[in-house]
Amino acid sequence: MNSGTTNLNGFKNSEFERGRSQFIIALWYLVNFCIFNTYLFPFYKLKSLLLILFGAKLGKGVLIKPKVNIKYPWKLRVGENVWIGENVWIDNLDFVFIGDNVCISQDALLISGNHNYKKPHFDLIAKPIVLEDGVWIGARAVVTGGVTCQSHSVLLIASVASSNLDAYSIYKGNPAVKIKDRNIE
Repeated sequence: MNSGTTNLNGFKNSEFERGRSQFIIALWYLVNFCIFNTYLFPFYKLKSLLLILFGAKLGKGVLIKPKVNIKYPWKLRVGENVWIGENVWIDNLDFVFIGDNVCISQDALLISGNHNYKKPHFDLIAKPIVLEDGVWIGARAVVTGGVTCQSHSVLLIASVASSNLDAYSIYKGNPAVKIKDRNIE
């Protein structure tokens, strides 16, 4: 039985906490567009410095490939020796925590925001994402808000993690299901 209707005209996200002034957000969008979300700027250390200047916490050895899109650097925490591949989109409406020695492969999407389809105004829902040490997010894979990928878990290519991944486990599919253990020799 269907009931109610969606009314996007009533959508309000004024209660959503962006964490910075409109000026800083606009300045970040410009920097993100010109420096991060382009193939024309391959300088890793300067990208890390800019993220830190905008409030991100980064460890040593972070490599950010070209064409990366980051929503809010002040809601980003990255450990040491992290690789972020080409075309990765970190849509961090809530905090994204990335541990040490994490690989996020090309075209992956970390999306901490969603909408409540049960509400007529499609209310915004934002939940953090945690990638613990040694995690590998495969190419074109998606991790949704509220998910923790535990230590050394793997999300295979084009898979979708909408629930937590167990440590030292390999996941595949949409929704992602465990297919085997991860053994590091």
